[in-house]
Amino acid sequence: MRVLALDPGSRRVGVAVSDPTGVFAQPLETLNHRGLGDRRLLEQIANRVRELEIGRIVIGLPLHMDGRRGPEAEKAERFGARVAEQTRVPVEFIDERWTTQEALRSLSQIGVRGKRVKQKVDAVAASLILRTYLERCGGGCST
Repeated sequence: MRVLALDPGSRRVGVAVSDPTGVFAQPLETLNHRGLGDRRLLEQIANRVRELEIGRIVIGLPLHMDGRRGPEAEKAERFGARVAEQTRVPVEFIDERWTTQEALRSLSQIGVRGKRVKQKVDAVAASLILRTYLERCGGGCST
């Protein structure tokens, strides 16, 4: 079973996917939803879930540094509830503190600059969220 990871933001949603065995995470795409509206964004996510035969979705939960939930975490949880309703696939949340900064650092190290960073950073952050999730499952995520 493949796992899909989402890194929701106010303008873009990063998307990553695992391999069928649930071991490897790779960036897939960045969905730009500014001006699209929630309905269209949810349709795009549901299409990816069907196309890729996704069995579970993991969404990054932006917690404060001390672990408290704030308005952004609540927004991510509401988004996750809508994704679960639209896709009928189980949704889990995972702490995503520092994933965007780590993604930016990784892209910088491989020479990605300028506009290309904006196009890739959210998908790379989603892959980091997914990698963390898969590592915590210890290979048991696909069952």
